[in-house]
Amino acid sequence: MNLPNWNDLADDALAGKCLSREQSLAVLRAPDEVLLEQLNAAYRVRRHYWGNRVRLHYLLNAQSGLCPEDCHYCSQSKISTAEIEKYPLLAKEKILDAAQRAADLKAGTFCLVISGRQPSASTFDRVLDAVETVKANYNLKICACLGLLSEEQTHRLAKAGVDRVNHNLNTSESYHTDICTTHTFGDRVETVEHVKAAGITTCSGGILGMGESDDDAIDLALSLRKLGVTSVPVNFFIPIPGTPFADVNRLTPRQCLRILCLFRFLLPSQEIRIAGGREVHLRSLQPLGLYPANSIFVGDYLTTPGQAAHQDWDMIRDAGFAIESPEGSVLEADSAVTKSEQKTLVV
Repeated sequence: MNLPNWNDLADDALAGKCLSREQSLAVLRAPDEVLLEQLNAAYRVRRHYWGNRVRLHYLLNAQSGLCPEDCHYCSQSKISTAEIEKYPLLAKEKILDAAQRAADLKAGTFCLVISGRQPSASTFDRVLDAVETVKANYNLKICACLGLLSEEQTHRLAKAGVDRVNHNLNTSESYHTDICTTHTFGDRVETVEHVKAAGITTCSGGILGMGESDDDAIDLALSLRKLGVTSVPVNFFIPIPGTPFADVNRLTPRQCLRILCLFRFLLPSQEIRIAGGREVHLRSLQPLGLYPANSIFVGDYLTTPGQAAHQDWDMIRDAGFAIESPEGSVLEADSAVTKSEQKTLVV
């Protein structure tokens, strides 16, 4: 394979040009010995748009399990036998406690997630009430992930103060039926379009490492580019016992970094977040992920644990990055994490 000049790819990304299929495949299939060169080029693009700031998001699994969908990767689906907690929507007091936790962990965005195909009318009303209360009491952006949504629902979310709605495409259109049969790729695209129509910031990404091809990974990124998505969570698949994909495990730390580089080249100005699977798959190379990506989750994920918050802070500081405030300014630069913070904010 003839390798492209990585800095040329960065120049093209900064000029608004889209990588060709051949160039995109070269990014994903490049040998390990040029990985640092790829990361350096991707960082040029990241730095242009985001400087050295890192956005922190805090995730609350506000309603767990009991989902009628058959997503093969998900421990909360109807076909999963994974041993997870199952509960209806949390009481508002518990949601407020989680918002306080998000603020304590220096997160700028509080992500409220519920399981299920789409929220019932009563659940949706309770979510709106919780959102309004959180917005009134905390300096946090709110991202809601509620499943499939109508245009009318997204307008109500906007009125309640939701800043962002997450609805992942998850994979390419051609691979979608291999991971789910109870809704279509088009259903997911439609929800993202409804979010855009309501004037809410769009958050949509995918899960890499579910057996998809390199072309599928590229097609996912191109679909997100076409939709003009603003925030892109890149999840690295964690195989969970009790799900159909329990034995799927094809990622290496270096491949995860190449995927992040590809997404930065194809989605140059977007917020790219290293989401689920960061600790499992990047492992000791986690800090290198901050060179193409500019955002991470702090705390736990939906049904899998994350690393301690002070470790994330240390990682950001040690790599020369700075935590971003909800307004987009630098919240914390090269300041030490105190021993008391380490004791009280371990998650």
